Amino acid sequence: MAQIGSFTRGDDGSFAGTIKTLTLNIKARFVPMEKEHDKSPDLRALCGPIEIGAGWRKAAKDTGRPYHSVKLDDPSFPAPIYASLIEVDGGYALIWSR
Repeated sequence: MAQIGSFTRGDDGSFAGTIKTLTLNIKARFVPMEKEHDKSPDLRALCGPIEIGAGWRKAAKDTGRPYHSVKLDDPSFPAPIYASLIEVDGGYALIWSR
């Protein structure tokens, strides 16, 4: 697994930071959303005003450690990017997984 993003958490529960890959270098935000039903995302991923994905609150099965399961997508991507937004020393990391 590779870290593709670094974020800080705001007082309102949002996350602000950057996502960097071989083809991306963007400032992004994860903004809390009001859930409409059980499967609704907890976060919306934004690059400026453009929605690029969503995140769902989860807990690790073995440790119970909370994280957000994230799906990023854009017409320019060959396939969606799946990642986990986890708390690390000094902030939050977006960890890519395939």
